[in-house]
Amino acid sequence: MPINTIQIKSLDAEGRGVGHLSNEDGTPGKVVFVEGALPGEVVHFETVKKKSKWELAKMISLFRESPVRAKPKCPHFSVCGGCSMQHVEPSAQVAMKQRVLEDNLWHIGRVRPERMLRPIYGPYWGYRFRARLSVNYVPKKGGILVGFRERQSRYVVDMKECHVLPRHISDMLVPLRQLIESLSIMREVPQIEVAIGSDGDQLITALLLRIMAPLTADDESKLKRFADEYKVQWWLQTKGPDTIALFYPEKNALKYVLPEFSVEMPFKPNDFTQVNHHINQVLVSRALRLLDIGEDERIADLFCGLGNFSLPIARQAKEVVGIEGSDILTQRAEENAVLNGLEDKTKFACSNLFEMTAENWVALGKFDRILIDPPRDGAAAVCQAIANLDEKHAQFKPKRIVYVSCNPSTLARDAGILVTEGGYKLDMAGVINMFPHTSHVESMAVFELIR
Repeated sequence: MPINTIQIKSLDAEGRGVGHLSNEDGTPGKVVFVEGALPGEVVHFETVKKKSKWELAKMISLFRESPVRAKPKCPHFSVCGGCSMQHVEPSAQVAMKQRVLEDNLWHIGRVRPERMLRPIYGPYWGYRFRARLSVNYVPKKGGILVGFRERQSRYVVDMKECHVLPRHISDMLVPLRQLIESLSIMREVPQIEVAIGSDGDQLITALLLRIMAPLTADDESKLKRFADEYKVQWWLQTKGPDTIALFYPEKNALKYVLPEFSVEMPFKPNDFTQVNHHINQVLVSRALRLLDIGEDERIADLFCGLGNFSLPIARQAKEVVGIEGSDILTQRAEENAVLNGLEDKTKFACSNLFEMTAENWVALGKFDRILIDPPRDGAAAVCQAIANLDEKHAQFKPKRIVYVSCNPSTLARDAGILVTEGGYKLDMAGVINMFPHTSHVESMAVFELIR
């Protein structure tokens, strides 16, 4: 394949450098996405995929290096799909993500925040308290591999360390390989999920083992010895999520805490919880500060999950209503409310928020403020429902919306609905560096009702 030279102007949503080939008249031509290249750099690249309007390429060598380029800490960075930005100085990663957020808000939603929030960031290493590790038997690589998958590949990286995982999990990767290889069902173990909670100052580590065949008595003994040696809990999953159960030791102390709000959140290793517990504590604190809740107010928490925001809100509001699309999650949220003594100030309901209408919204009753924390698809139906409220039902528009986003493009789309159709202004927005060394952009936006 031909080797070319290009100047990189920006980064795309996947953390790849973006440049343009020049047309014969000198104008910018086809877009080229270059893996591993950074803004400001001039690189030699090799095209790996070519389309009529763009090319995907890999960097061969650097002609001019960016001042924010850093040496990756992990020896597997060049092949592992777990990280995409270890070659960028950490503070520059945050700045690049903020630029992605601003660009999306303007180019997709045609909105700009009146103020930018200070970025939320924390530890850059050892932060991943949740991870899904793939398992594969590869004789050519020496047997069982345990780790993340290679970039744009189904193959498992031959990992012996990982610096975004907590140190004790990184040190456990090789022993885990040896353990799985010793099992009678080693070829029937496709993945291990890691979930870390806390009990005071002590970390509680759960390992969820997906198995496609029954364990023998000898297998069970090996798992128990491993748990005792490495101080972990084993959970087993034989089929669907409903088969997940604690195996050993028979004590479930898996939970995370929000000490500022005196909230404890028990969870199971397959439950959705934030990957970065340090950032989550700061995130919840800021979200509630920006909501500016009055003690006599009724608040909605949409896509509430286990109650990560609902229960802290209940400490400040008259009532909080958490809505989620899963009966199991709403039941678990109710249990967590009881555990924290907040059952009198909380209500949880199961509803498909992707099918919300103005009529459905009115039926829920008036909310003074709402918090939205949707999946990557965003909350277009909710935002459109609020925007579609007529003058007769204008009182059902919340005066403030705090939107926590894991996808800047859907946030931008929803912001456009609220601002152009709903009578809101985009008061503030900023990034949350929940996933350092990845291109993943979490963010927060605040909307204020002006009409």
